[in-house]
Formats: sequence, C-alpha cells, structure tokens
Amino acid sequence: MRRLAVSRLRPGMRVARPLYSSSGTLLINRGVVLTAGIIRRLVELGVPGLYIEDGLALDLPVEDVIRDETRLKAVQQVRELLTAENGAERLQRALVRVEKIARTIDEIIDELLAKKDLVVNLTDIRTWDDYTFCHSVNVCVLSLLTGLTLGLSRADLFHLGMGTILHDLGKVKVPRDILNKATRLTDEEFSVIKRHTQWGYQMAQEIATVSRLAATIPLQHHERYQGQGYPGGLQGAEIHDLAAICGIADVFDALTADRIYRPAVPVHEAYEYLAATGGYLFDYRLVRAFLENVAPYPAGTLVRLSTGEVALVVGTRRGKPKCPLVRVFLAADGRRLAPYELDLAEETQVYIGEVIPGDQFLHSTTVEGSPD
Repeated sequence: MRRLAVSRLRPGMRVARPLYSSSGTLLINRGVVLTAGIIRRLVELGVPGLYIEDGLALDLPVEDVIRDETRLKAVQQVRELLTAENGAERLQRALVRVEKIARTIDEIIDELLAKKDLVVNLTDIRTWDDYTFCHSVNVCVLSLLTGLTLGLSRADLFHLGMGTILHDLGKVKVPRDILNKATRLTDEEFSVIKRHTQWGYQMAQEIATVSRLAATIPLQHHERYQGQGYPGGLQGAEIHDLAAICGIADVFDALTADRIYRPAVPVHEAYEYLAATGGYLFDYRLVRAFLENVAPYPAGTLVRLSTGEVALVVGTRRGKPKCPLVRVFLAADGRRLAPYELDLAEETQVYIGEVIPGDQFLHSTTVEGSPD
C-alpha cells in the first residue's frame, strides 16, 4: 500500500486502511473503491490523504506499533478532555476523563512492550479538525517508544505517557482563530501561543491524578538544549529528559503531518532534520534513542536506488533504518522486471538515491467503472 495525498487520488483506487474521525466515526473503510464523489467528499471533510492498495505489495500488510482500537480510543478520550465545557464542574469531569486516559496509557505501554521489534512505519492520517487530538496520541506513542529504548522504569514510562498525551492541554485557552490561523502569526499572536505551556502546567497541576513530573512535560516541551526555547529559556540538564523526549516527538509528528497551511514533510527529511538537531536543539542521546524507533523510509515508499532501479520499500530492520528491505520492479532503463526483493542491509554497495512521489509507477489495483 501507499500513502497518497487527496489531490493525487483517482476514481477506481481501492482504500488500504480505514480512516476514522476523532469522535470514532468511520469516514471510509478498507476495501472501498474510490469514486469522484467520494474524493470530493474527502476534500470537504478536510482529509489530507489515504493509504491506497498497490498491486506490488498486497501481500505485505503494515502493522502499527499499537492496535488501531487502542489508538482510536486514546484519540477519543483526548478529544473529550480538550473539548470539555467550561464551568464549575469542569475540574471534576476532567478528573474522570484523565483516569480513563491513565488506563489507556497502561494499555499502550503493554502493547509497545509486546512489540519491541517494530519500528514506526505508518504516518498517521487525520482531518484538519482532528489534528490536535491525533497529534497528542502520536506524540505519546513516539515518546513511550523512546522511553523504552532508554530503559525507563514502568513508573517513569507512565509519567512520560501521561505528560505527553497532555502536552498541548494549555491550547484549550488559545483562541481558535490564532490556533488555526493558516498564515504567518504576528509577534503578538505567537506570544499568546507560547503561553500554552504555562497554562497546560497549571491545568495539569489542578488534576489530582496527574503527577508533578507529568505536569512538567507540558511546561517544558518547547525548551531547547542551548536555551533557544520557551517559556524559561532552559538549557541542557535544566530541561527534564521526559520533557525533552516530548519535544523531539512533538517536532517529528508536527513535521510529518499534513497541516491546513502546508503539506506533510516527507518522513526521511524529518528524520534527517532531527538527526541534525542533536547537541543543538536536543540532547543527542535522546535524539538517537528516538530515531531508533522510526523508519525514515516507511513501508510503501517508492525509491530510486543508486543502481538506477526503482523499488518499493517493504520493511525496515531495527537498527538498520537507512537500509530497508525493498522490492525492485523497474530496471534503470525503464524496463518492467519480475519483482524481486533486495535487503539493503546486506547489499552494502547499493543504497537509496532518492524518494519518488508516491503516485508514480502505481501498480494496477484500480477498479474500472468508478467515475462518480
């Protein structure tokens, strides 16, 4: 399967992964054949893209690091918390909602512990309106993977999970016209945005089941290693490791997500960007642990090899992120080949030369007669 932007979808393509809204509504199911009408509706709903079946890799389902049901439940719980009504009862209701989130954090940790060999191969697809809720869960999962790599205790993993899933809690106090602005923020607007760290810390401290350590994560996740961040301009060891892990995951997920004002940055570019931030924006030790869990060329990525051949990435071996398993199907001169697999971790003289846009060389899974 391949991830395609909605602008590149065509009638007759078949959906490879279901897509849900943050409220749990199924927007489109796996196996649905796209029509022009469905594509128009996806645009109206603010869906940036879909995973589409590719005949070259139908035998290779890509597994998420946690179950789809667990991810959806977490997104729904974050949505309920962040959209809760104001008023005298809000704090009590927040307590109940956070208790549910705490149980889900434990489930996520258990599932990640059971899948230690998996790396992140899927980029989350979310509608414009659902960005904040899905982002919070994604940052939580990415941070917990990093914590596991660093050998954190179960207790610290729980604090990390709770703090990261609540890291943008303070944004509920940011006016929506600023939060969703599609053009450049003014200095005054950005100063309002920056206050979400302090607001989030204050709100988290008011919830009895959120530890002080977990509450530190919303406060410090925008601090940077050499003092470039906010709100405190902290440096180095002044920034708690758990907050710094959240900051790394926050940057990565924000870069690789489609936003209303820009398309997603390709995963390999976000990977290289983060790799270059070690010792500058973030502690290099933490960046290295984070990158161990991410496939820079996710399964379904189309690549041109150093030999000139074209291949589809079908898997990534943990510890060898830049040397995935690929399925070669096109010769350097453009001839179609009988597909064969090549492990770039073993073929050390062959490497990835470039990433090719996902809608090129799409193998036929298109169903005829689906124009409307």
